Amino acid sequence: MMEWINELIAVTNDFLWTYVLTTMLIACALWFTFRSRFVQFRMVGEMFRLLTDSPGKSEKGEKHVSSFEAFAVSIASRVGTGNLAGVATAIALGGPGAVFWMWVIALLGSASAFVESTLAQLYKRKSASSFIGGPAYYMEQGLGKRWMGLIFAVLISITFGFAFNSVQSNTICAAWQNSFGISPTVLGIILSVLTLVIIFGGVHRIAKVSSLLVPLMAIGYILLALFILLMNYDMIPGLIAEIVGNAFGWQQAVGGGVAAALMQGMKRGLFSNEAGMGSAPNVAATANVTHPIKQGLIQALGVFTDTLIICTCTALIILLGRSNINPDINGIQLTQAALESEVGAVGNIFIAIAILLFAFSSIIGNYYYGEANIRFLTRRKGVLLVYRLAVVAMVMCGAVMSLNTAWGFADITMALLTIINLIAIVPLSRQAFLLLDDYRRQKRAGTKSPVYRSADIPELDGRGECWR
Repeated sequence: MMEWINELIAVTNDFLWTYVLTTMLIACALWFTFRSRFVQFRMVGEMFRLLTDSPGKSEKGEKHVSSFEAFAVSIASRVGTGNLAGVATAIALGGPGAVFWMWVIALLGSASAFVESTLAQLYKRKSASSFIGGPAYYMEQGLGKRWMGLIFAVLISITFGFAFNSVQSNTICAAWQNSFGISPTVLGIILSVLTLVIIFGGVHRIAKVSSLLVPLMAIGYILLALFILLMNYDMIPGLIAEIVGNAFGWQQAVGGGVAAALMQGMKRGLFSNEAGMGSAPNVAATANVTHPIKQGLIQALGVFTDTLIICTCTALIILLGRSNINPDINGIQLTQAALESEVGAVGNIFIAIAILLFAFSSIIGNYYYGEANIRFLTRRKGVLLVYRLAVVAMVMCGAVMSLNTAWGFADITMALLTIINLIAIVPLSRQAFLLLDDYRRQKRAGTKSPVYRSADIPELDGRGECWR
């Protein structure tokens, strides 16, 4: 029965990724890049400045999420299994050339992340004590298609709350079983209890935990990677040449290796940085800022941080240590083996601890994406309670299921989710570009922190109830 399910998952994935999603992702990313006049490259300095930007004015009794906290929650979701296990899987199945295509989808896809997060800010709503929003909201208000928002809300709740979280817990348990011999069942129970405690604290507790864990785990991992790369600095130019060569080489083209590298790079790159998927806009909408463009830029920076820095660190470590690795292993155990070959047994243990922080922060970040969309579907508190318990149950299920099943299911739901979001943001992107023009106009006029009000851009026809 399981073999039949895995075969069905594989066939569905091949169709969605080969014939539909790859074309859409590249076409949309190129269009957004050219239409925004390469915003992801021209405004990098502004992206970093905005990390310390002061929040907009809050009404009495409101507890809003800051720009940095929104950035941290989105990075918590992005920086997880995809950065360690996902990169390993991409290299194992697509070769070194897959890394090149991960870079490409990040560089271009950051423009998609900019557009979707700007739209989320434009169409956000006030909830009890903060803001709430995301693709479901701009599909309903911007396109006037609530039915589309409902489909998206259901898909993202399943994708992040169930599929992605099962992958995260699966990877944590595989790493800890490999390093410490801890039973996946036992660790699955512990993860489930921790998840339960944090997600019942709501978005503010999730934001606080993420803003603490994310800098800690990212800085620690990058420092270790830099240490390893400095020890092997003479090999880095050759590795870069191999990555580029495998992405375009004649030998790989004849053997179908280029296609494999492209598919794996796109799949694992999208799983890791989520550009265009419609996930990060859910937390981008919660930020209290003075202009929608600010969160668009912040989330574009998140894509760079995730793929160009952390994924690249993992890829180079694996390629450096591959000569001493069993070719039959895959996923997080491949990353562990690579690091162990470079720094000894401590590398195996470090990865186990790192993946616990990476993937657990992703679990709580993923949950919030689901919660925001459950609130779009219904206001009944009982439904949200059932969803929270179901998420915890999937964390437990993921701990004991097979790696291939977990990844395959996630790939399908991720593809469907991204297709729907791209269909929505293409016609709405003009509104994001109008906002970008307004932001640039204010910056050229000497305004340090641009402010937006819906009356400022007549072409938007008063859109965005929080900006009136």
